Amino acid sequence: MAKVAFLGLGVMGYPMAGHLVKQGHEVTVYNRTTAKALAWAAEFGGQYQATPFDAAKGQDFVIVCVGNDDDLRAVILGEQGALAAMLPSSVLVDHTTASADVAREIGTAAAAKDVGFIDAPVSGGQAGAENGVLTVMVGGAQTTFDAAKPVMQAYARCAERLGEVGSGQLTKMVNQICIAGVVQGLAEGLHFARSAGLDGEKVVEVISKGAAQSWQMENRYQTMWQGEYNLGFAVDWMRKDLGIALDEARRNGSQLPLTALVDQFYCDVQASGGERWDTSSLLSRLERHRK
Repeated sequence: MAKVAFLGLGVMGYPMAGHLVKQGHEVTVYNRTTAKALAWAAEFGGQYQATPFDAAKGQDFVIVCVGNDDDLRAVILGEQGALAAMLPSSVLVDHTTASADVAREIGTAAAAKDVGFIDAPVSGGQAGAENGVLTVMVGGAQTTFDAAKPVMQAYARCAERLGEVGSGQLTKMVNQICIAGVVQGLAEGLHFARSAGLDGEKVVEVISKGAAQSWQMENRYQTMWQGEYNLGFAVDWMRKDLGIALDEARRNGSQLPLTALVDQFYCDVQASGGERWDTSSLLSRLERHRK
């Protein structure tokens, strides 16, 4: 079993760190809000430290799951950041959904200290984190991935290396691009069914047996039909992720017209007070404008 520091105890990190303890790893946590770290330690029996530097001291692995590029730089590269405390040949794993640029920046800084680094954003949402069945998309050296994979298996059902540092973040962008289109299509289908006077549940029961089936349909259509949008991954977070993808597309020449359009639809949802609604709330926008 490994000695692990886990930095960031949000809706994803809190249960992920808990799974590490349940698998027998020795876990020390850090969180910007100390009360959250204290609550986690009381629940799972691990330790907590007041700074990323202190949490990372003497650890085999440092795992990070925070909000964005700036948060990453603060907890890893800052004055009290984790990297300054990490031992040569230890491994830094970043589960934050962030830019490929910051992944490469951190990778370069880690290599200068002989610390292994992988960018490893996850998919599966809060439920996936709580149930330990996340999908992890990894960029970094094969040897670093091989070292980290047994630890990540505490909370992941699938972890795959896609290439060098930055590849994990680029793959997560593909993931979010695909989700955006699927959710918008499902929202429009349900909106059309309601406008046509159809029984939404019966419609989905039939079409889900064919080519229209998707994870979003299987897991979200009922709550969407009922106008319930409190299932985890928030619109604010999705807009952050789509913004990263659109920025990268401008650099690499990709054409993402649907992604840009759905991003604006999410902007409308935010403006209506739905910042913390889950991503399936695209239907609320259509229903609000329904004649």
